[in-house]
Amino acid sequence: MIHTVSKDILNRVVHFDYHDPFHVLGIHPMEVEGKNVVAIRHFNPAAKKIWVIDTESKKEFEMDKTHDEGFFECVFENRKNVFDYEYKVEYHSGEAHKYHDPYAFLPILGEQDMYYFSSGTHQTVYEKLGAHMMTINKIKGVHFAVWAPNAKAVSVVGGFNGWDNRRHQMRTLGGCGIWEIFIPGLSEGEVYKFSIKSQHNQIIEKADPYAFYAELRPRTGSVVWDINKYKWHDKEFMEKRAKKHNLSEPMSAYEVHLGSWKRGANSEYMTYKELAHDLAEYCNYMGYTHIELMPIAEHPFDGSWGYQVTGYFAPTSRFGCPEDFMNFVDYMHQHDVGVIVDWVPGHFPKDSHGLNNFDGTALYEHSDPRQGEHMDWGTKIFNYGRNEVKCFLLSNAIFWLEKYHIDGLRVDAVASMLYLDYSRKEGEWVPNIYGGRENLEAIAFMKQMNEIVYARYPGVTTIAEESTAFGGVSRPTYVGGLGFEFKWNMGWMNDTLRYFSKEPVHRRYHQGELTFSLIYAFSENFVLVLSHDEVVHGKNSIINKMPGDMWQKFANTRLLYFYMWTHPGKKLLFQGQDFGQWDEWRAEFSIDWHLAQYDPHRKLMELVRDLNHLYKSEPALHEVDFEPSGFEWIDFYDSDNSVLSFIRRAKNGDFVVVALNFTPVPRHNYRIGVIYEGFYKEMLNSDAYQYWGGNIGNEGGRWTDPISWQGKPHSINATLPPLGGVVFKLQKQ
Repeated sequence: MIHTVSKDILNRVVHFDYHDPFHVLGIHPMEVEGKNVVAIRHFNPAAKKIWVIDTESKKEFEMDKTHDEGFFECVFENRKNVFDYEYKVEYHSGEAHKYHDPYAFLPILGEQDMYYFSSGTHQTVYEKLGAHMMTINKIKGVHFAVWAPNAKAVSVVGGFNGWDNRRHQMRTLGGCGIWEIFIPGLSEGEVYKFSIKSQHNQIIEKADPYAFYAELRPRTGSVVWDINKYKWHDKEFMEKRAKKHNLSEPMSAYEVHLGSWKRGANSEYMTYKELAHDLAEYCNYMGYTHIELMPIAEHPFDGSWGYQVTGYFAPTSRFGCPEDFMNFVDYMHQHDVGVIVDWVPGHFPKDSHGLNNFDGTALYEHSDPRQGEHMDWGTKIFNYGRNEVKCFLLSNAIFWLEKYHIDGLRVDAVASMLYLDYSRKEGEWVPNIYGGRENLEAIAFMKQMNEIVYARYPGVTTIAEESTAFGGVSRPTYVGGLGFEFKWNMGWMNDTLRYFSKEPVHRRYHQGELTFSLIYAFSENFVLVLSHDEVVHGKNSIINKMPGDMWQKFANTRLLYFYMWTHPGKKLLFQGQDFGQWDEWRAEFSIDWHLAQYDPHRKLMELVRDLNHLYKSEPALHEVDFEPSGFEWIDFYDSDNSVLSFIRRAKNGDFVVVALNFTPVPRHNYRIGVIYEGFYKEMLNSDAYQYWGGNIGNEGGRWTDPISWQGKPHSINATLPPLGGVVFKLQKQ
């Protein structure tokens, strides 16, 4: 029998050391010894015998075993055209079955896909790379593609081939560094990885960076999954979202860690479906407009809280499959609750199955640790200047908005992306091309991400967790900003919590810590946040930061929330803090729901509920958050009494009056200047009996007196409750 492959090439294919297996395996017309022949070659080390079946004639031709490791060949003389065929394999166990040859299929990815990927502009590259179920010439299977430009060889491994990296070696496409193969007969649920041979002959097994689903940790395999079969039912919500202008809409976000918000009877994780029902009901009752989920992308280590991601395109399997998370988002939308997710493009972990040193080289990260590693976190930093890496991240942002109908991305650790010297000493970082400390590539990436997101998805939001004084974070890119819609107000959080931790007798000397935020309140579009970061690592829960006895702790907490909900800016509050959880947050346990049965906690929760509903129903409290016209001080000088008073205005001039007393002493006959005369109804009082307060207030409201005060032509003679706040609104005649 004619043999058409040299022993050297046979050995290289058999030992996973050949750069172009498609040149060897499969069907090949050629000329041998002056004859036109067609050679079919196959490698299957588990096979005893293999036959080629001509699918048209149904004739079977036994293949010649040309290598002891399991290389087979069949040469058809006097033929020069390819034909359709399949294999019949008899195994040493005596079993036999038929399958189609993966090496009989042409490349799937086209030049345009490769060009856009290499140029960093392929916005939906997740539809091309990774694992995708498809039918080619009526043959069902899975197409695999992975970027590994510096690999010597790449293969797909899984249970379907005994995790043998010689069985399904991939082809490389041009100079773009993408490897691909179509494997017939595979279907949804197959577990797989990519086996990569580095230039130093090291064999690395990697999870698929573009996988849509992953095994439950501690297993690390990727799972073939069809994410296009879910039927959505949120059309009405999505159409309404597209018409929203978020800056003037109420946004009160409830920050949630799905693994600890609520657990099952035996402390096991609840599913996405179970969580959706309970969370939607809770948010509707409490009046939250959104939930903000701590990262739900796949991550191997529970203790990272999701911030060390290995599966950027896969919702974590801890709570269910991809459709289950789609159902979660869908259910929230059907109950008019938006879903924001934490997104982590700032770093990734060093887990061996992840992106780290992906093809034996620093592929997704910088090779220089001064640029490519966060020493504090033990993680790697993305190389934002590399087009293919930028494409990976940009398409990932689009992926969550497109495939999961996510309403917003809260981008984690933006400060670490902006600055090359972030948390580094002198000599531990590399300046940019101009000698500065700004990460120009990361800045360009964030601008491009925001431009693409807002162009494609009207009504969604992007939020930066950014703690520095970098200018224009929430300003449009066309005026030089980063293009985010909102920015977390870390300064407000730090100043406010520091103030509230002081004994009330000392607060008169620290009034500026409360008023300072209004100096810069309109420089960015701020979200006021009391997040998970403030209730871990020895920082105490919100209520346990407060001084005084139990009554004062609850009163201070009510006052803090009252101040937060009436201060300009959108709102975010972490789980458990709305009912006054005493303990710090612990990710491995459910929050302390049992506390809500006790009056102080239940009534604190009722205050947060009523604050949310007042905030949503009063345009003056949310319509003009980011312009000076929406806020006016009445008096910020009264440090002797530790009192603040101000006006919040709506677009149409409608307004409310807010007064806050930060001492445990009631302020009777406290005069507040107002512009218009009439009856000012007391809309909300944080000291009301239903909130576990002393019920010191204004008997429903106050009529104005014709006494000019604080620069205003009229005034009301009010009672300010101890450690309490009140909101008044002029009643129209």
